[in-house]
Amino acid sequence: MKRSLFALAAALFIPAAAASYKCVDEKGVTRIGDTPPPECDHVPMYEMSPSGSIKRKIDPTPTPDQLKVRLEEQEKAKEAAQAAAEQKRKDNALLASYANEKEFDMARDRNIEPIAGRIKNAKDRQAELDKRIKDLQDEMEFYKAGKKSAKNSDKPKSEAPAILTANIDRAKNERASLDKSIEGYQKQIEEMKAKYETDKKRWIALKTGTVERPAESLPQDAKGKR
Repeated sequence: MKRSLFALAAALFIPAAAASYKCVDEKGVTRIGDTPPPECDHVPMYEMSPSGSIKRKIDPTPTPDQLKVRLEEQEKAKEAAQAAAEQKRKDNALLASYANEKEFDMARDRNIEPIAGRIKNAKDRQAELDKRIKDLQDEMEFYKAGKKSAKNSDKPKSEAPAILTANIDRAKNERASLDKSIEGYQKQIEEMKAKYETDKKRWIALKTGTVERPAESLPQDAKGKR
């Protein structure tokens, strides 16, 4: 009998081991329950121990719009981490490839040399075409002059052969194509110069410690989410 009374007293006065949940809802009302109250869905909630201390904070369940924003932020963070990792890889390659500043200029000139050679060859070919076009146009003038002289006489008109006109057009088209090629080669050289200059400045900054090297990082997963 005494044992039964003691067990009953323990049940009445000793707090249960189960945790409770507590929050202040959107209207400012404190909500407490053995299970998460529905009113706590969109506000921070706390899991409480039997002694009344906070065991953990539980972030609110996101709305569809909030979830969309969160996913977008996570995607941006992922892209930023990938960009940082790629920059770090490039920085390491840059430091490993060059021992001093002069090596950048040497590498630049070495890579520009074949492009400059293509420009020279194109210009030499243009000079040849200019001479050919002039010769063909002089020949065309001969036929035009003969046509004019025959206009007021009984002599037959001297028409220029169709192949002559075709040859002039072909030479002019080739020359115009070479102009575009030369323009493209010159653009390549300018871009190459800019790239090596940018790389050299980056290399100097990395060597002198005046630039912060990116560290690889990954977006953290949300914790304590329901």
